[in-house]
Amino acid sequence: MASYSTSVTPSSHLAAKLAHPRAISSHFSSNPNSLNISFPLKNGSFKLRRNAPSITLKTLFAHDPKAAVVTKDTWEKSVMISDAPVLVEFYASWCGPCMMVHRIIDEIASEYAGRVSCFILNTDTDFPVAEVYNIMAVPVVLLFKNGERKESVVGTMPKEYYIAAIERILKS
Repeated sequence: MASYSTSVTPSSHLAAKLAHPRAISSHFSSNPNSLNISFPLKNGSFKLRRNAPSITLKTLFAHDPKAAVVTKDTWEKSVMISDAPVLVEFYASWCGPCMMVHRIIDEIASEYAGRVSCFILNTDTDFPVAEVYNIMAVPVVLLFKNGERKESVVGTMPKEYYIAAIERILKS
């Protein structure tokens, strides 16, 4: 599990970037040195005040992807002419089940490093590729060998489904 931290010094610039009505509440007064920003939390709230000392915010979990991003511009080189079998997850950034599949694909990318190349493709930004393979819903995982589509796993499935498809490709 990765852990990152950053120092934040409250400022009007920070307030402008963070002032989302559903995420935080902010209070601006006529005094430019008086700025309060509140972050709602389960057990109360966290407040930033202008001229307050810097604070450190710590991220307890950060996603460190193992599967590389593939786009319509890199598709040919990364997938179609790859020497190794290729797994591609077609996803959308707004898709909750896709994030669950991301985790599985990242595990597979680590476990099969050197034997299978794993990629993710955002269908919102690279729709022409998804259209070629008739991707109508996400998540969908396609497996390719020698540039040819060999297997597909539609929807969110247990890791074993993806592993079984990979093993069939490796044995063929």
